[in-house]
Amino acid sequence: MSGVSAAEALLRRDRLLVGACLAVICLLSWIYLVAGAGTGMSTVAMTTWEFPPPIYRSSGGGDWSFAYWVIMLLMWWVMMIAMMVPSAAPMILLYTRVQRHALEGNPGDAAVPVLSFLSGYLLAWFVFSLLATAMQWGFERAGLVHGMMMWSTSHTLSGLFLLAAGVYQLSPLKNRCLQHCRSPAAFLSAHWRRGSAGALRMGVEHGLYCVGCCWSLMLLLFVGGIMNLVWIAGLAIFVLLEKLLPRGDWLARASGGLMIAVGGYLLSA
Repeated sequence: MSGVSAAEALLRRDRLLVGACLAVICLLSWIYLVAGAGTGMSTVAMTTWEFPPPIYRSSGGGDWSFAYWVIMLLMWWVMMIAMMVPSAAPMILLYTRVQRHALEGNPGDAAVPVLSFLSGYLLAWFVFSLLATAMQWGFERAGLVHGMMMWSTSHTLSGLFLLAAGVYQLSPLKNRCLQHCRSPAAFLSAHWRRGSAGALRMGVEHGLYCVGCCWSLMLLLFVGGIMNLVWIAGLAIFVLLEKLLPRGDWLARASGGLMIAVGGYLLSA
């Protein structure tokens, strides 16, 4: 086989290559989280199966240096990558296939748009991570989130987060965003744009639908622990099932009722 034909054969396995790259990105993200995400703290110490987590009173008002802001922002963003890329993989892989067919004459040109699409998707979650980091700073200053354990020190705050998440799980906006995430072909058909700039915009749009679908679930990390590996893995698996199971929309509604019940219990405790 000639060098040219070997390269063409490799490029035609683009979905396998993209899938492998996504797997590596997820693996590295999880390794970064398990290693402490640059915080210098042990994720084992911040991990518990207990719910609600034990309440340790926080001194509140801790000073965040610029470097610590960056560490927290990176922690949130890498966490979102680890949790959300697996459920976004079907969309990215289908986009890869469509791009290759659209550029049948030169499939190698599909690499840049695919990277742009992924970058746009991750950009949407970067914006969410920035807002979540600001919320963490505010809650820590108010003494509502423990500075070291990174989970709620208030049953009232935890109850409100669960209640809000449960109500949102039952809302039409949640269902609309979830249906977009569950229907990659329909999304690509309705939002297709050519070129790398178009791919970036499509990635941002898909990312915004994904944020719209999952933002309330991700904020439950404040309840169970931002660096609690049990909650990180549990929420990641739930999101994956919600988007990929044949009746994932039913799972979303059922979980909404459960969250409302548990939130109400915590508020009355």
